[in-house]
Amino acid sequence: MRIGAALSLAACSTSDESIVETDVGRVRGTLTDEVRLFQGIPYGEPPVGALRWQAPRPASAWTELRDATRPGNRCPQVGTAYVDIASDTEDCLYLNVTTPRGPGASRPVMVWIHGDGAIGAGDLFDARRLASEGDVVVVTINFRLGVFGNFVYPGLDGSGTFGLQDQQLALKWVQRNAAAFGGDPDNVTLFGVSYGATATTAHLTSPSADGLFHRVILHSGEALMDIVPGGMGPDVPADPYILWATRDEQEPLGLHVAGQLGCGDPATALACLRELPVAQILAVPAVMHMFQPYVPGDAILPENPGEALRAGRFRAVPVLAGHTRDEHRLFVGLFHDLAGAPITAEQYPDLLAKAFGDQAEAVAAAYPLANYASAAEAWAQLLTDRLWARTTSEQNAIFAERAPVYFFEFAEASEHDLPFAPELRAGALHADDTEYLFGDGSTLTPARLRLSEQMIRYWSNFARTGDPNGEQLPTWDRFTAATPNVLALAAGKGNIQPVDHRTEHQLEFWATQP
Repeated sequence: MRIGAALSLAACSTSDESIVETDVGRVRGTLTDEVRLFQGIPYGEPPVGALRWQAPRPASAWTELRDATRPGNRCPQVGTAYVDIASDTEDCLYLNVTTPRGPGASRPVMVWIHGDGAIGAGDLFDARRLASEGDVVVVTINFRLGVFGNFVYPGLDGSGTFGLQDQQLALKWVQRNAAAFGGDPDNVTLFGVSYGATATTAHLTSPSADGLFHRVILHSGEALMDIVPGGMGPDVPADPYILWATRDEQEPLGLHVAGQLGCGDPATALACLRELPVAQILAVPAVMHMFQPYVPGDAILPENPGEALRAGRFRAVPVLAGHTRDEHRLFVGLFHDLAGAPITAEQYPDLLAKAFGDQAEAVAAAYPLANYASAAEAWAQLLTDRLWARTTSEQNAIFAERAPVYFFEFAEASEHDLPFAPELRAGALHADDTEYLFGDGSTLTPARLRLSEQMIRYWSNFARTGDPNGEQLPTWDRFTAATPNVLALAAGKGNIQPVDHRTEHQLEFWATQP
């Protein structure tokens, strides 16, 4: 969910090397000593007016040299407690390409899908070091978010999948244009964090994504995650966080929002909604988060992606996937801070009863309060294990039945500038690992910068060959259900080394629970 610092680049020089001919027109980018950066390249027509909640269309051609030295508009979004950015511009289907300077062709291409699904943009991820040190071409994209990307309404073609369709249109752009930027269209790695990893998994099961990518990297993916009541806070209902939902489950929400916006007549509702200003739609409470679930049943997602994975119906490609060691501390701290009170020891039994029913006593015995600094820490640990470690392990075992899998746990703990309990701020929290792939490294200590360099080499090696191993890197053994090898990534004590993931996260216990 967390997103990196915004880019701030100045052109160092200009030359023919700064100009690239795409399939619809020429673009001029920015040159640095290490990379060529092209920002704000349109890959789709603006989804405005009658094109709102329609399948995206490829960008039209242009004749003049197009400036690509600044990011394109971000898709409509409202700020949150953890990211203060906003946009009310639907003309937002842009992407950014970072490619190494100097000779080289047919480099691996890495296409990044950012997290959250309701906020963010491709330009917030600085790919200069990943591109130059990894010798790869990196593409970051904007796509429709929240209600604009996932709106569901009776009779609306593509309900719930407009953001996914944007991502696939960007991948088709990559197929047509990668070579012009020195990339290999036959060697594309799709990778993302949180929502972005979950979307990547959806593309693995989508027939319309066939041939658009060849490997995947999943940071904290949620494809097999189920709902634990109270998992996002004692007073937060579970329903808005269902990952995969049917049309029947989601269409009532679309009808409700249409009514709130004065477009309650089904005969004219879509036309009415398409005429409304973006700001008016964004003003509906929680509208950006109400439509995060994907809705299967069409050509994009003919079935629930989680069910498809468990049935073995997915594209068999090499996978690098994992999670952070202390994933759920972020959510427990954030949502309880928003509620205005931390979890107390007195609340803990009630939370367990609400979440686990008849199994609450067994869970309490496995996670006794005496073992933790606070009830909040105990609750965060058991949810990290139950929601993230268990489902990531299951997901990777499924992938490993058909393709090579490399399993990581990002374990570098740091103190976070977050407004909740100190014992939750320290740790390897959700999306902490993305900072080690994106950004200029200026905020990292020397030891953490070294970890960043190693991760960039692992990730780019995997993008190149499907195997992250390389010279002067600790060996990373493949994961299978029979040999559940997991590599812990840390800069501090222990550095990079294998970890007993099943014991660390009590997976033998969770295997006995529903």
